[in-house]
Amino acid sequence: MTTSRRSLLSRLVRTSAFLGAALTVGMACAQSPKPIRLLVGFPPGGGSDAIARTLSEKLKDELGQPVVVENRPGAGGQIAAQALKASAPDGTTLFLTHDHTISILPQVVKNPGFDPVHDFVPVAGFATFVNAFAVSAGTPAKSFPDYVNWIKTVGKGKGAVGIPAPASTPEFLVQLIGKKYQVDLVSAPYRGSAPMIADMLGNQINAGVASVQDFIENHKAGKLHVVGVLGTKRQAALPDVPTFDEMGLKGFEDLPYYGIYAPAGTPQKFIDDFSHAMAKVVAMPDVREHLTAMGLTVGYMSPKQLATRQTAYTQAWTRIIKSSGFVAQ
Repeated sequence: MTTSRRSLLSRLVRTSAFLGAALTVGMACAQSPKPIRLLVGFPPGGGSDAIARTLSEKLKDELGQPVVVENRPGAGGQIAAQALKASAPDGTTLFLTHDHTISILPQVVKNPGFDPVHDFVPVAGFATFVNAFAVSAGTPAKSFPDYVNWIKTVGKGKGAVGIPAPASTPEFLVQLIGKKYQVDLVSAPYRGSAPMIADMLGNQINAGVASVQDFIENHKAGKLHVVGVLGTKRQAALPDVPTFDEMGLKGFEDLPYYGIYAPAGTPQKFIDDFSHAMAKVVAMPDVREHLTAMGLTVGYMSPKQLATRQTAYTQAWTRIIKSSGFVAQ
């Protein structure tokens, strides 16, 4: 074989190897599943964010594709909900949220920019929870009666209470507590629980209302004190904290919920596959233990069960909002 022919053959072998490697990489890229965006309507560091990150790690392994948490904070989850509505219904975008954005916000905002019934599809529910009233360590209060007495004496009957979002369950709770205990409490809205709790830890505000999972770590560390929880049963994570039902405040027996939603039109197979994956993840002992420690009552809900709970909770809050005289803004 001449030198020129050997050189030509060598070049052909190298070219063939290169093309084969490129084809292999191309096929791998084509087969690599797209990541699923899991939208969260509140900033990093809050309870919803921590829950989403716990679930996303397990879902990634269960589904065999990345699940990436994407925070879209602001307006009580409204911005994230609008982002979900605008997303393609191709199974690459989901929304992890609680009751406020789905059941309450559309009733208290005139133009929320989304309709959860028509624009979203329930995928899976995974927990219920309760809201709690907490006071900063800068106050002498160690119980709810202590706080009321402190407000009446030091605050001359007036006080500001932080809430994670305007026109939310915490805002209505603050209103009802004020009426019940004859104190002038004003809600101070924040963009999520994380900045509110930061101000509580810095004694910039003396009290706040948010979910148990938002307060639990700082309560256990003694940096703030949870002095009351909603619902009819004490929480396993806070067995020594009384319920407001025990203290005579009725009307909050229907528990808030956490769920995952997809844009309307998302293929049913994706919804079924993801929901089944959620059922497996929620059943994992370490996940249940972690979420329970955060103050959640863990339990999988199918798309149909989540839709039923959503409807019931929305109807319950329709009555509460109307009786309060609140006008959508």
